[in-house]
Amino acid sequence: MWSLPASEGESATAHFFLGAGDEGLGIRGIGMRTEESDSELLEDEEDEVPPEPQIIVGICAMTKKSKSKPMTQILERLCRFDYLTVIILGEDVILNEPVENWPSCHCLISFHSKGFPLDKAVAYSKLRNPFLINDLAMQYYIQDRREVYRILQEEGIDLPRYAVLNRDPARPEECNLIEGEDQVEVNGAVFPKPFVEKPVSAEDHNVYIYYPSSAGGGSQRLFRKIGSRSSVYSPESSVRKTGSYIYEEFMPTDGTDVKVYTVGPDYAHAEARKSPALDGKVERDSEGKEIRYPVMLTAMEKLVARKVCVAFKQTVCGFDLLRANGHSFVCDVNGFSFVKNSMKYYDDCAKILGNTIMRELAPQFQIPWSIPTEAEDIPIVPTTSGTMMELRCVIAIIRHGDRTPKQKMKMEVTHPRFFSLFEKHGGYKTGKLKLKRPEQLQEVLDITRLLLAELEKEPGGEIEEKTGKLEQLKSVLEMYGHFSGINRKVQLTYYPHEVKASNEGQDPQPKALGPSLLLVLKWGGELTPAGRVQAEELGRAFRCMYPGGQGDYAGFPGCGLLRLHSTFRHDLKIYASDEGRVQMTAAAFAKGLLALEGELTPILVQMVKSANMNGLLDSDGDSLSSCQHRVKARLHHILQQDAPFGPEDYDKLAPTGSTSLLNSMAVIQNPVKVCDQVFALIENLTHQIRERMQDPKSVDLQLYHSETLELMLQRWSKLERDFRQKSGRYDISKIPDIYDCVKYDVQHNASLGLQGTAELLRLSKALADVVIPQEYGISREEKLEIAVGFCLPLLRKILLDLQRTHEDEYSRGVLSPGRHVRTRLYFTSESHVHSLLSVFRYGGLLDETQDAQWQRALNYLSAISELNYMTQIVIMLYEDNTRDPLSEERFHVELHFSPGVKGVEEEGSAPTGYGFRPASSENEMKTDQGSMENLCPGKASDEPDRALQTSPQPSEGPGLPRRSPLIRNRKAGSMEVLSETSSSRPGGYRLFSSSRPPTEMKQSGLGSQCTGLFSTTVLGGSSSAPNLQDYARSHGKKLPSASLKHRDGFEGCSMVPTIYPLETLHNALSLRQVSEFLSRVCQRHTEAQVQVSAALFDSMHSNQASNSPFSPPRTLHSPTLHLRQRSEKPPWCK
Repeated sequence: MWSLPASEGESATAHFFLGAGDEGLGIRGIGMRTEESDSELLEDEEDEVPPEPQIIVGICAMTKKSKSKPMTQILERLCRFDYLTVIILGEDVILNEPVENWPSCHCLISFHSKGFPLDKAVAYSKLRNPFLINDLAMQYYIQDRREVYRILQEEGIDLPRYAVLNRDPARPEECNLIEGEDQVEVNGAVFPKPFVEKPVSAEDHNVYIYYPSSAGGGSQRLFRKIGSRSSVYSPESSVRKTGSYIYEEFMPTDGTDVKVYTVGPDYAHAEARKSPALDGKVERDSEGKEIRYPVMLTAMEKLVARKVCVAFKQTVCGFDLLRANGHSFVCDVNGFSFVKNSMKYYDDCAKILGNTIMRELAPQFQIPWSIPTEAEDIPIVPTTSGTMMELRCVIAIIRHGDRTPKQKMKMEVTHPRFFSLFEKHGGYKTGKLKLKRPEQLQEVLDITRLLLAELEKEPGGEIEEKTGKLEQLKSVLEMYGHFSGINRKVQLTYYPHEVKASNEGQDPQPKALGPSLLLVLKWGGELTPAGRVQAEELGRAFRCMYPGGQGDYAGFPGCGLLRLHSTFRHDLKIYASDEGRVQMTAAAFAKGLLALEGELTPILVQMVKSANMNGLLDSDGDSLSSCQHRVKARLHHILQQDAPFGPEDYDKLAPTGSTSLLNSMAVIQNPVKVCDQVFALIENLTHQIRERMQDPKSVDLQLYHSETLELMLQRWSKLERDFRQKSGRYDISKIPDIYDCVKYDVQHNASLGLQGTAELLRLSKALADVVIPQEYGISREEKLEIAVGFCLPLLRKILLDLQRTHEDEYSRGVLSPGRHVRTRLYFTSESHVHSLLSVFRYGGLLDETQDAQWQRALNYLSAISELNYMTQIVIMLYEDNTRDPLSEERFHVELHFSPGVKGVEEEGSAPTGYGFRPASSENEMKTDQGSMENLCPGKASDEPDRALQTSPQPSEGPGLPRRSPLIRNRKAGSMEVLSETSSSRPGGYRLFSSSRPPTEMKQSGLGSQCTGLFSTTVLGGSSSAPNLQDYARSHGKKLPSASLKHRDGFEGCSMVPTIYPLETLHNALSLRQVSEFLSRVCQRHTEAQVQVSAALFDSMHSNQASNSPFSPPRTLHSPTLHLRQRSEKPPWCK
């Protein structure tokens, strides 16, 4: 290799040095030196004479690039071609010498970087006319993102939808920008948030991503890597007002970017890295290099790589690929780029470049050279699991985390202003309207204020009876002094006739009057800091479900999943309902699962799908089916009896024989008497809060999650007013709200020392354990009908997830590069979790009289009284590659369940499951309570390259106190790596429980696979989770020691209860069994729906002529508001 000097004092004579040997070299091109000839040359350097003629390859780039490790590695390999001699033009020559003085070369590898004189390189090219590896003129275009996008469009390459804002006085027509709160309009093209703002100069790496207000607003600011940061979150939501930019649609990529590197049109190497937009934290290995993972490109993506290489005339070219919504989009072309730290790439690149140069120039020099013909290297990749049973699919349905108490108010409205608002926002399309955005809530508040002002002027108006409700509506909307769609929402439902909604405990009763709107105001229900920690820790724990990594990643907890995800061999999608607490739970879970850092907003926008899901995870709890109305009425009737429960009451209320239900009824005995006690305790509680508010020491007292005593009093006073009606009867529908509030205060506000809360919790829980599950049906048939009504879209989606994995074209080859693990995570509310569990319990999945394992599972579920926060239902699909592809035993399904976080009830009251274990003889079962809490050593891993191997520990009794099993020992990337010892510690979260005694199990590691992976594994202590002890101290709270008795919490923090580990309901199901069961349930419900729809159509058709009940809403006289008459029926009424 020849190198020209970079300093003026040195001689201009070329310096010759030989490249390294060919260790690690792939298949050599014809004409390359052998290892033996290199040795001979080294022994006798003086006699070395390069073979004639020689092709001179010139390297013209800045020193930082030409002397970089990748370039040095490639040039050393290039020198092994017998007829190639490489010279490097020094930076001083390039910058200061005229091009006429530059040494002559036959082939030029030259590329632009910061400070490089591209004009001089172009002039040299015209002067010497060398063969260009990368075209120089096209490098001007690569520096302008507008030109890059134009060329990509002309070549038919997919790229995100975009518009260019040119702030050029000469072209005012290209500078039209209209900025709204959640969108921008650029030259007529509208881009709703999230969208991307890129400077037109490719040298400017300050790219901003703007987030919608519904996700928290603000922006993520990307920049060229500085240390371990590549972006930072900013609360600024306004776009930049100076400079020219490209605005483009944001593409949800599941948090990973793909970098593609071409060497000619027929070669592309791809790597994945964590998206800089996700949390801005650069993942680095132990040597400080950014962690990247190999990616297998699809056939279509290889075609895109070829097009990019040819269109920009850059043999060596890098570009960025976004994989989103099933498509691949090019978002940036970087020009000359090399892969770092890949010996195979260095071999391939040198071989291709050498062959390209020889093919082009050998004929001119009469060099005897022919193109080598060799078979392509087979892309052998490791399997996702080294065991016979390969994990193919994980489906989890998860309830949201700990939240503030939900509150709700209903009122009937008939004023034309509300009808006008309903029409303005498209309510007549479906008959329902949900208002969450700040400007929408402001409209409701404006109408409320106006109506209250009119009532003051005319006290005898027709809406006088609603004054109290309007005052409450105004008070809630004005709370906090600002709007946030996550905290409050208003729902409007159209009724053809007025409904009686003043009594919230009763179903709306139509009256023979005109149309009306049922307004439902909901507030509260925000995810708490404890809820965020619960979700993040559960996400971390979920990593142990997946096969361990290979090589450098083996044995590190969760690194197998992280590598799996970044290589796109993990097909991950996260879905969430439209409720803010559910979305934030999903984002926090993703943060823990994928070892992300930073704010939840960027993670929520990029990783969580919640829009346009057609009711997949959302349900309108205020629009009940006829079956729900019947069940609710019957439930209220039974619980209004002022007499002890008799045998007939048990038959009416608990026909399924649920253990938890029978236990709660035994505690209640007389429902009215218990309601009297609950009401008295609430009265006493509000009295204590009022007294505390008058205490000067409590003036500035701030409760958990920034709540004040005044706000605490408001929610309890409302329950006090609503629970006992004027008639003296109790509104049973308020029982879940009462339990919700007291559970929250006992857990989070115990430091207040309020008297009677423990008794109130005990009684309200007993009532809630009857009311909540029975609202979803009393008999088996009702439970199944209501359940399928709630979660039919979800059932269909689960069935589709399983079938797609089974029908996957890659299912036939374990070594196929496209083979992947499919993960689908569904975050939702309590209603969907109750419903889905009811489908499995009562839908006829198995005959419990014929299946002992299923009978035990049903007994366990029967004893579960509450599906608490973070409840999980997990379906896992395995493939046994040793079985015939058409055999029923080829695919194996397991069903797991966890009732979520531990409640505040006394220790030992929760039922005990049978753990994660195969079906075995009865004498192996141990059902001691310690099995749900204490770790037993697990089964040994069979990984040959485990990095963390610990020796077996002496067995200990399940009830003995133990040391922490998590010892921090090193870092891997951005994730804290934990090694495991043999026993659990308080506060640790174990994903799967085990009921075997310690002597039956061997040591387990977090990198273990298959059965060993799922035995009693412990994870805990996220380094990125907020420290709630610090949170408590910052708010001046003292954590009560009493709360430490019954829950240890994550990291020993009493404010964050631990989560029950997964219990195996069944682990011997076939895919055919599960698919047929889900298909049967969906088909049965669909047929019933068709019958109901046909009857409704016939009824509507017969009444269509004149007196249809679906008449348009009446328009009342209002002198200050002009409304047009609606002459047609709403479309959904036809």
